[in-house]
Amino acid sequence: MELLQRLSRRQVDSLQAVRRLESPSRGAALGEVADLLKVRAPSALEHLSALEGLGLVVRHRGKTRLTPRGDACLAEYHRHHRVAERLFAGIGFPPQETCRAAREIDLALDHETVERLCHGEGHPATCPHGDPIPPCGTDPEHR
Repeated sequence: MELLQRLSRRQVDSLQAVRRLESPSRGAALGEVADLLKVRAPSALEHLSALEGLGLVVRHRGKTRLTPRGDACLAEYHRHHRVAERLFAGIGFPPQETCRAAREIDLALDHETVERLCHGEGHPATCPHGDPIPPCGTDPEHR
C-alpha cells in the first residue's frame, strides 16, 4: 500500500493546513493548525505527531514544517484529487460537486490507477476549478 493510501483524511487535511500556514521564515503553530482544522489542539497534535512519525513533517519549538517527503506526498495527493475531479466532471458532475465527490475516493486510488485515469482523460492540464494537475510521472511524454 502506498504512503498516501495509508493516511487518514484528517492527516491529509493537517498536511494542507501546515502548507497553508507555514512561511519561509516560520513554521505553522499548533494553535493555528487546530483552528484551521476546527479541532482542539490535542487532536491537531495527534495528527501532526503521526505525520512526524512518517517523516512528512518536522516539529521544532512548537512550529511545524513540511519535509521534502511531506511536500511530495501532498503534491501526489493534489494530483490524485484533481484527476478524480476531472473524472467526475467527465461524467457530468457540475464543478461545485466534483471536489466533494473526489474527496470520497482520492485517498483510495493508487498511483497506477491515477496514471491510467489521467491517460484516459488525455492528460488534462487543470482540474474543473482551474488548478493545475501535475504531469504524469511515469509517462515519458509528460515528464
